[in-house]
Amino acid sequence: MTLEGTLGVKARAVEILMVEDNPGDVRLAQEALKEGRLWNHLAVARDGVEALEYLRRSGPFATAASPDLILLDLNLPKKDGREVLAEIKTDERLRLIPVVILTTSRAEEDILKSYKLHANCYITKPVDFQQFASVVRSIEDFWFTVVKLPSAL
Repeated sequence: MTLEGTLGVKARAVEILMVEDNPGDVRLAQEALKEGRLWNHLAVARDGVEALEYLRRSGPFATAASPDLILLDLNLPKKDGREVLAEIKTDERLRLIPVVILTTSRAEEDILKSYKLHANCYITKPVDFQQFASVVRSIEDFWFTVVKLPSAL
C-alpha cells in the first residue's frame, strides 16, 4: 500500500501484523496506531494457524502484504504464539521480520522461552487503555523511527 505525499513522493505504509484473538486488544491497538505519526496498515490474524497462512500468503491471504513487524500474543487458539514464533524464526523467508511478543503473561518461563525462540522483544500488555495505547505507540516509534530495518523483508 502506498500513499502519494504533497511533493509527489510515494511513501509505503508500514505493514503490521497483529496476531491476537481478543477483539478488545485489537481495537485498542487500532486506536493507538491511528494516533501515531506514521502511516500504517494493521492486519489481524485471530489465531496461530491464520497467522502462518497470512505470513506464507496461502489460501485467502495469497495477496497479503509482507509485514514489517509482527505483534504476537502467546495465548492463541489453534496454534499458540510460542509455536508460531518457532515457525517464523526457522523459516528462511520470515525469520528477519521483527516479532514483538505482546501478551498478558508475566511468567519468567514465557519470557525466557520467547527469547530462546528469537523474539525481538517481550512486552506485557497493560490493562489500562492509556497505558496500552502508549505501549503500542512506543513500539511503533521504536521499530519504525529508531531502528534501521532491512528494506527487503
